[in-house]
Amino acid sequence: MMKRLSLFLALAAVGFTAAYLHLRSGVCLTLAITFGTTAYHFIMRLLVGAAVGSGMKNRADYTSWWYRPRPWEEGFYRPLRVKSWKGRLPTYDPNAFSPRVHSWDEIAQATCQSEVVHEVIIPLSFLPLFAARWFGAFPVFLITSVCGAFLDLLFVLMQRYNRPRVVKLAQRQQAKNELPPCFFMPDVV
Repeated sequence: MMKRLSLFLALAAVGFTAAYLHLRSGVCLTLAITFGTTAYHFIMRLLVGAAVGSGMKNRADYTSWWYRPRPWEEGFYRPLRVKSWKGRLPTYDPNAFSPRVHSWDEIAQATCQSEVVHEVIIPLSFLPLFAARWFGAFPVFLITSVCGAFLDLLFVLMQRYNRPRVVKLAQRQQAKNELPPCFFMPDVV
């Protein structure tokens, strides 16, 4: 759906740009800028996700300092009520986080990759601000950039909130899968 929507937005931007060049209508320019900026945000997200995904392949060391929870995070998430809204955010690939398809260890690694994707997207959300130099309408570019970055920040918060819980489940799953020493087996000499 996201790919089709990106294509639609890009085509709409091209169409309204052509209409503006032909008619010199301010409405067409406004719509071209709006559709173009929105298309950028969608397409950029798809490209960043594909680039990070091809490099990381849902493999990450979730014990690395970058992914480990900071001492202040638990207290930070409580007033933000992350637990109450995190389930309402859309997921690009729900199977990547499904315990029916993947182990908890694999899911913990996928949360790391997802966090990186959204962290890369946050600064890229502000690139359209440079287009305001040519088109004007700086407030429109600023609003879409801030909203886009804020949305991705929510996804980073969700992944960082979920990861410690997923890691605990992964550790339990690993402990359960480890075979205890067999006391009934006689020593073989």
